[in-house]
Order: sequence, then C-alpha cells, then structure tokens
Amino acid sequence: MTVDDDKAPGPSAGAPGALVALTDVSKSYGNVRALRGVSLEVHTGEITCVLGDNGAGKSTLIKIIAGLHPHDAGTYAIEGEQVRHSSPRQALDRGIATVYQDLAVVPLMPVWRNFFLGSEPTRGRGPLRRLDTALMRTTTRQALLRMGIDLRDVDQPIGTLSGGERQCVAIARAVHFGAKVLVLDEPTAALGVKQSGMVLKYVAAARDAGLGVVLITHNPHHAYLVGDRFVLLKRGAMSGSHLKEDITLDELTREMAGGSELDELTHELSRSRRTGTIAEDAAPTPSAAPASAAPSAPSTPSAPSTPSAPSAPRTDPPDPEITA
Repeated sequence: MTVDDDKAPGPSAGAPGALVALTDVSKSYGNVRALRGVSLEVHTGEITCVLGDNGAGKSTLIKIIAGLHPHDAGTYAIEGEQVRHSSPRQALDRGIATVYQDLAVVPLMPVWRNFFLGSEPTRGRGPLRRLDTALMRTTTRQALLRMGIDLRDVDQPIGTLSGGERQCVAIARAVHFGAKVLVLDEPTAALGVKQSGMVLKYVAAARDAGLGVVLITHNPHHAYLVGDRFVLLKRGAMSGSHLKEDITLDELTREMAGGSELDELTHELSRSRRTGTIAEDAAPTPSAAPASAAPSAPSTPSAPSTPSAPSAPRTDPPDPEITA
C-alpha cells in the first residue's frame, strides 16, 4: 500500500470524521471510461447506498474500495489518510471488508469452517500443529448470536443454508474480524421478500454496531429502508447525491429510473394508447340489414331429373373365320 505522505489530509481527503472518502475518482479500462468524477463518503454508524442500473459503474466502484483495482484519478482516503491499495489484503488490513454476491464460501464445508476460511486459528507447534476446531466452533456460534443469528447447528454444511442465512453469516464474519467498513455487493439481488428483509435487518445491525456500510443495490425500496446517504450512478458518472432527509422514496425512485427520460417514456406510451383508441373509433363498423327490407322470395324447387335410358349391351362383331 502506498500512502501519499507528501499530501497532507485536507479537503481533498474527504470530510472530517469520514471512515472512507472518495473524491472525483475516475477509472478507465483502455479506451473505456468506467467511472468519471465519482465522490462518496462513508461515516461511522451510517449506511451509504450506491444505486444504479446495470452498467452504471457499481462493480468498478466496489473494486476500487476493496483494493482490487487502483483508481486512475481523484483521491481515496481512509480516516483522512490518502491511500492507494494494490491488493484486497491491504484494504482488509485497513478494515475494509467486502461481501460479494458469490460470498466466497465452500458449500460442502461446515459453517464454522467457512467462518474462519483463510484465518484459521491453530494450536500446538511444529509437526503437532493443528487446527483449533473447538475454538472455531465456539467462536462462530457466539459471533452469530451477537448479531442475532441463531443457526440450528454450526456443523452443518453452509450450502444447506438459505441465501439469506449465508449472507448473514458473511456479514457476521466481517464484523467479527474487525471490519470498520462493510461493503455489500447487492446482497438482496437473488433473494425473496422474506429473506431480503432478514438480510436488511442484519445490515442495520452492523450499522448499529458502529460500522460504516456501503450497500450496493438497484432496488430503491430496500435502500430507502436502511440507508442514510444515497449516491446514484448512471453510465459511470454521478447523477445525484442525497441525504435521507432531503429526498423521498418517490423522488429517489424517479431519479434512479431516469427522471425526464421516464416522463418522456410515459408521455410516449400514453400518446400511443390514445392513438390506438382513436384508430379503433375511426374504424368502419359493419352495417346491419335494414329492418324494412322485404324477405327474399323462396327459391323455386327444381324439377326432378328424368332417369337416363339404360345403354344397350355391347355386342362384338362375329369372327369371320367362324362364319366361314
């Protein structure tokens, strides 16, 4: 990790008290501008929601925060100190934990084994060194209970849990290992209504535990339930940044859906519907037969056909040899 020591933290390092602050961050992949001038702040005990449609740049923003890709322009500061990460491990050491959609779990391993995946405690020395399975089981159960997650058995394979329960285990794991900022990549994208509510409850629990949370989502209803700040992305650029008290759910949904573009679409659809109604009214209707019309004369029955005379039987000429 490279820290810009020659630049003293100031206005470019974000607002005072922000755990994470991105200012005018840009990222390009060759000739493709994935992000252009995006600014973001994450504060202790707050949830910052990043909303946008597919291709808006949400995934690129996650990779910059998580340390997977460095930014090309702008500043990235953690607790007022400008940084430039070159690997996710460096970001994790600074307290930035990221939970992706695939969750990075091994389905056939038990819950406690996935909870400590990559950070397994051991006991013993030398050739007698081994995993401390008892400590991992006990710690996993206690960490989940602190988050309000009561699993039936931490020895069951994590693949047997529902999608919402696996998300909750991943959140509890990040909290247990000392994360200061929790980045969630669309945690409710593939979940039903009940499981989405369960995940949002534990996202709020992480906020109440003092973490700063970055919630990536395309669902404004889920974002407005738990969010404190909203950043809207459109084609790699910011289309809006709001505090919760400054915007309503309807305004947030309308702005995310395109605002004026949505109004134009609504007007076009209503005009098409009105044009279709006028066309139906102008179409000629088949005229009914007049009531005073005289009934048609009954048809005269045709005379019965006379049977044709039977044809005479065919007689062959006599053979001349027999006649002779």
